[in-house]
Amino acid sequence: MTGSRVAAIVLRQIYLMRGSPQRVLPIFAWVAVDILLWGFITRYLNAVGRPGFNFVPALLGAVLLWDFLTRVMQGVTMAFFEDVWSRNFLNFFATPLRISEYLAGLVATGVATSLVALVVMLALAWAAFGLSFAGYGLALAPFLMVLFLTGIALGITGASIVLRLGPASEWLIWPIPTLVSPFVGVFYPVTILPEWMRWVSAVLPPTYVFEGLRAVVAGKPAPWDRLVIGLGLAIAFVVLACAAFAAVYRYAIRTGLIARYSAETVS
Repeated sequence: MTGSRVAAIVLRQIYLMRGSPQRVLPIFAWVAVDILLWGFITRYLNAVGRPGFNFVPALLGAVLLWDFLTRVMQGVTMAFFEDVWSRNFLNFFATPLRISEYLAGLVATGVATSLVALVVMLALAWAAFGLSFAGYGLALAPFLMVLFLTGIALGITGASIVLRLGPASEWLIWPIPTLVSPFVGVFYPVTILPEWMRWVSAVLPPTYVFEGLRAVVAGKPAPWDRLVIGLGLAIAFVVLACAAFAAVYRYAIRTGLIARYSAETVS
């Protein structure tokens, strides 16, 4: 893997954002809407709920972490979609660029955009509602790492689906975080789910993050053993997602489906 080729993929995204501010605005706009909406909901719940229970870290913290995962996924998929929409994807592979280098560039772009979004979310949650994660320090890192790796896996999987089914299938990608969220217990413990849903939640890495978050908010020690399971699952998901993208790419080359991503319109 050549670092300069990976950097070239990232640099292209930087040029796109620099020349088109409307691509940058969604990184902040939807984050701000989510934080404000859920922040005021938690403030209302605190007013009508039982004394002694603070909804802000329980709900607003969950929203913040789930938004972080979503932004990581969208950072990867949006970088890929930019190449699909401009019919530039095939041009990359007219060069010696490897599929691993292209994926690394997408991931690096997703990392950069999601970190910016995370800083904005943390600052807004602190300024508007007094929610600060500073007290957790480095203990928060494993939670974010599991979500970060899961977001990368979902983003690469989404890119694989579009690469296999064609540009029109991008509409199958946007609902993925919404479809996953009921299984991982973002806002409620997974113990209330039906048994078949609990089986699904057990293999989804974010489940261990949000279960751990609720334990910490309740004053219990963080379940590090469970987070290790979540981290292992997240790493496995990333490896499988990369393998799936490479397999789909080889299939597209072998069958000629790659032509739909050329500079010319292919019916």
